[in-house]
Amino acid sequence: MPVILEQSETVSAIRLEGDIDICCAVELKTLLLQALASGTKVRLSLQDTIDLDVTAFQLLWAAERETRESSVEFALTGHVPEQVFQALANGGFESLLITGDAMCDEGVHK
Repeated sequence: MPVILEQSETVSAIRLEGDIDICCAVELKTLLLQALASGTKVRLSLQDTIDLDVTAFQLLWAAERETRESSVEFALTGHVPEQVFQALANGGFESLLITGDAMCDEGVHK
């Protein structure tokens, strides 16, 4: 399963694995909505992600935008593969990359 949600009382952790593309879109959207509805901090791990397509970018952008309009915290956590980090940076996700503990192969990017 390329999209995994683990929830606790304080955190909803979403982990993406492999290629995240249109085939995963419904699952990713469902889990993002579930995490956002919980009212807990949302943490997104891209550590095991190989690639994100435009569908994944759109869903992550929508989730990040939604959290800006609510009191829910949304941030990347852990290691981000360099190619995924660059794709996010080139795609205009600077605000997502600045928050949290995101790190890529070259170190922490803050």
